[in-house]
Amino acid sequence: MSEGKKLYRSKTEKKIFGVCGGLAEYFDVDVTVIRILFLVGLLIVGGGLLAYLICALVMPEQK
Repeated sequence: MSEGKKLYRSKTEKKIFGVCGGLAEYFDVDVTVIRILFLVGLLIVGGGLLAYLICALVMPEQK
């Protein structure tokens, strides 16, 4: 039985904590798309920074 995909903070696609890189690897999209979405969330909604920080605390680092 396969375990499926796991969500981790990336060690390779890392600018600050690797959250965007980990999400990009999990959803199999370009990391730039995820970074732009976080930026839009920060500027328009105001929750992008809070969501990023929560993910940085909760997501384990890639092995």
